[in-house]
Amino acid sequence: MLRREQNDLLTQTGPSTPGGALFRSYWLPALLAEELPENECPPVRVKLLSERLLAFRDTQGQYGLIDEFCAHRGVSLWFGRNEENGLRCPYHGWKYDVSGQCVEVPSEPIESGYCKRIKLKSYPLVERGGILWTYMGDPAKQPALPEFEFALVPPGQRFVAKRLQECNWLQALEGGIDSSHVSWLHRGELNSDPLFKGSKGNQYNLNDARPVFEVVESPGGLYIGVRRNAENGQYYWRITPWVMPSFTMIPPRGNHPVHGHFWIPIDDHNCWTWSFDYHVKRALTDAEIRAMRGGKGIYVMFEPGTYRPFANKDNDYLIDRAAQKAGRTFSGVAGIAMQDASLQESMGPIVDRTKENLVGTDNGIIMARHRMLKAIKAMEKGVTPPGVETAHQRVRSAAVVLPPDHPFVDGAGEALSVREGVAHATV
Repeated sequence: MLRREQNDLLTQTGPSTPGGALFRSYWLPALLAEELPENECPPVRVKLLSERLLAFRDTQGQYGLIDEFCAHRGVSLWFGRNEENGLRCPYHGWKYDVSGQCVEVPSEPIESGYCKRIKLKSYPLVERGGILWTYMGDPAKQPALPEFEFALVPPGQRFVAKRLQECNWLQALEGGIDSSHVSWLHRGELNSDPLFKGSKGNQYNLNDARPVFEVVESPGGLYIGVRRNAENGQYYWRITPWVMPSFTMIPPRGNHPVHGHFWIPIDDHNCWTWSFDYHVKRALTDAEIRAMRGGKGIYVMFEPGTYRPFANKDNDYLIDRAAQKAGRTFSGVAGIAMQDASLQESMGPIVDRTKENLVGTDNGIIMARHRMLKAIKAMEKGVTPPGVETAHQRVRSAAVVLPPDHPFVDGAGEALSVREGVAHATV
């Protein structure tokens, strides 16, 4: 368990908090590129790390992420008119460019130079891999753009989505590095979901509900190895990389695309769950993309015009007690993503970790917390946290069968690193 002050340290990410400083060391997913589809399209509200911002795309196609509110009298610039390389406030006509610089105050003489003294807070916004990324930290320490493999493969080999999750980012992340729940919560989906079924590894998951966790540090975070019994005294290993602060990649199943997540704080009570699928050797098939858009795998269906899941806390996640009783779904909630989100949200906005009773299968979670707490403390002395360097991001998940005397890090070896032209190690 954590002490209350430790729990606060990890879950609070607003301005001037240590956890917020940690997140502000990284490039973060801010929007899908499709949310700003063309030059001079309508602006989009963005809330990240408890800051209310506005994203827009100007006449030249440049992206901007600026303070949501006009410097004049605080009107939301979401109502603004996107015109001629700037966003114009509809109240009194003040206009801002993508850097947040005020370029026109119609009521003031041009020769006064008044507008040059007005500049909104702004952050860079850069497209890579279908995502618009932002960096909200010290400009002098801005790192290189992210090099996660999924963002660098050709567009046809990748699918990216996001959904609203109504709980703190940390309990969502901890669900993502907890491989033990798969044998219970998702057991009904392993052999039926089109993006999971057919893998031999599914049977190892279903046949051994007592996995053993072994966790080792990586330069960017952790490798979380989970072993289950396989044939002939061997072990089936599922190895999940966690790159600080919140990137995880799910170990592959058969020839299916590889899945993964980011959990990015909106504020302390909500987060964006970013999800991706990709395959390094081939394009995604039409059937796979239809399944992803249809809420299969790690994806969901949405309320119209939003990124909020259609199954949510207001309708009890459409729980089907008959299906639960019959064993078609173990929790009664349909879909792998909503099975996870429903239970994580059920803990409340921020779970009280002082009341936990942790066991051996929580070793990945325990070590991730320690790694983050250590990094936050080191940042106070000017040390760059793990995961900022692009070399730390060139990792892979893996599924392998190994003899019992082979440590998973040695046995998986190069399979845990990006190798151009080589597929993921999978079972």
